[in-house]
Amino acid sequence: MRITPSILNADFTRLGDEIARVPSADAIHIDVMDNHFVPNLTIGLPVVESVRAMTAQMLDIHLMIEDPDRWAPSYAEAGAESVTFHMEAARAPVRLARTLRAAGARAGAALNPATSASVLTSVLGEIDTVLVMSVEPGFGAQPFLDLVVPKIAEIRSMISAADLDVWVQMDGGISLETIERCVEAGADTFVAGSAVFRAQDPDQMVRQLRDTAQAASAGARTVSACACGRRG
Repeated sequence: MRITPSILNADFTRLGDEIARVPSADAIHIDVMDNHFVPNLTIGLPVVESVRAMTAQMLDIHLMIEDPDRWAPSYAEAGAESVTFHMEAARAPVRLARTLRAAGARAGAALNPATSASVLTSVLGEIDTVLVMSVEPGFGAQPFLDLVVPKIAEIRSMISAADLDVWVQMDGGISLETIERCVEAGADTFVAGSAVFRAQDPDQMVRQLRDTAQAASAGARTVSACACGRRG
């Protein structure tokens, strides 16, 4: 169970201090938006390069931009350990995933809430992460969309059937109240923005989210084992 706080909800005037407040994070999630693919404009490559210089933590880049085929490799070359592009925006997702991996980064493919899991069929063996949006992309602090939960289970089933080691990451509305249902459906990596950076103690919230996810995972395994035992 991995918790990756999004700095979209952090104080941009003091990013170094904000990142230092979450030492327990498994990665720092950075949302890059271009005001074209989504109706918001955030930060770009120069800021990511600055963040890379100020922290040794894993950088998890989420590109909500047009033309990721052109821009995504630059983020890997800047030292980001994970770069995720949207399937709705990529022209050649397999080639892009291979380029990112060749640059030394984990390759991720993101899906908007309305995008079917079936679009992953051609790319699943080429990527390391599937990011499932549980809100409409563009802005933080939105409520979790329950309609994506069946898609999580479908994606996890696809990964298991192909015997692949692919993370299933959730992004949008993740909190202590929503993380359990995502774990039970098959997710293992979670982006949390407002839940973390609006907490009185952001790092304690990171740990609480992880503990809650781990407990839900253990419970799901127990239920599965009991079901298998009854069938046996």
